[in-house]
Amino acid sequence: MALQAGIVGLPNVGKSTLFNAVSNSAKAQASNYRFCTIDPNVGLVDVPDARLKKLAELVRPDRIVPTQIEIVDIAGLVRGASKGEGLGNKFLGNIREVDAIIHVIRCFEDENILRDEGAINPVGDKEIIDIELQLKDLESVDKKLSRIEKQARLDPKLKVEYEVLLRCKEHLEKGKSIRELSFTKEERPAIADLFLLTEKPVLYVANVDEASMHTGNKFSAALQEAVKNENAQVIIMNNSIEAQISEMEDPGDKQMFMEEYKMTEPALDRLIHSAYKLLNLQTYFTAGVQEVRAWTIHEGWKAPQAASVIHTDFEKGFIKAEVIAYNDYISYGSEAACRDAGKLRIEGKEYIVKDGDVMHFRFNV
Repeated sequence: MALQAGIVGLPNVGKSTLFNAVSNSAKAQASNYRFCTIDPNVGLVDVPDARLKKLAELVRPDRIVPTQIEIVDIAGLVRGASKGEGLGNKFLGNIREVDAIIHVIRCFEDENILRDEGAINPVGDKEIIDIELQLKDLESVDKKLSRIEKQARLDPKLKVEYEVLLRCKEHLEKGKSIRELSFTKEERPAIADLFLLTEKPVLYVANVDEASMHTGNKFSAALQEAVKNENAQVIIMNNSIEAQISEMEDPGDKQMFMEEYKMTEPALDRLIHSAYKLLNLQTYFTAGVQEVRAWTIHEGWKAPQAASVIHTDFEKGFIKAEVIAYNDYISYGSEAACRDAGKLRIEGKEYIVKDGDVMHFRFNV
């Protein structure tokens, strides 16, 4: 599954530094000038999971394969992007393609790093991007309203769509984002084809100075206050420190570095887990002598859907799934022991996969 979270923000807030830290496959150029990132950089990011290591300790496979999500580093936005200012059209088009947004906001002072917007103002920075996304969505909604207005008077189905679009228009004109609205199953098709930018879930990253990486500061506190009603998480971190940690290949050096900064884990781990949760994803495992592997699926997927991420033939020819709960596997120590203890279950097509399930699929094509 190529699910993507896009890193966005104003120029010079630390987006590319964060991308370099979080990505284990692609390195973005980080420079002190606007539009350093023009084409979006895409990196595959391992999702840290202690359960994978524990399973591997029991199975002793030839290799361990973590699950991954894609992180996209998108060009910095400026005021007026919705009207094409800067790289506005390109930026907004890139956002439209991702599943969730990681919004990086500058919460530190440094006179050596350029800032077009004047004094540090995280809430104002957030609002600049919110407004640009809302304006672009308003443009999309208005276009569809104009297109279906006449037919909606005669077609009851289009009338429902028209009323939903009107509600969206009024909401956007108040400076609010579509993700704050609730839609019924019948109403959602009205906007599904618009891929609205402000409907996407958001995770905020407060990029603070080194001294504030554990406590936050007045800037991150202001940001947290501003988003408290959005049901959105704010991750406080120092992007430069995280980038240094990610570059260290020796585990011992990494551990010593984190101890020096009184860190129990990289803040990146929290960020990746939060992004994973933001996308409503969960993990199941396959465990054998060749490999122990984590697989990404959506919450609520049934067994055949889950099997499809291994191979589409697994879903087409699905017969059954052998399932062991993760905790049972760890408690009993092996698949054979779980089978003997009656902890291995046979599940059919209607089984909803649970996070952490250890699975083996039977199929016939």
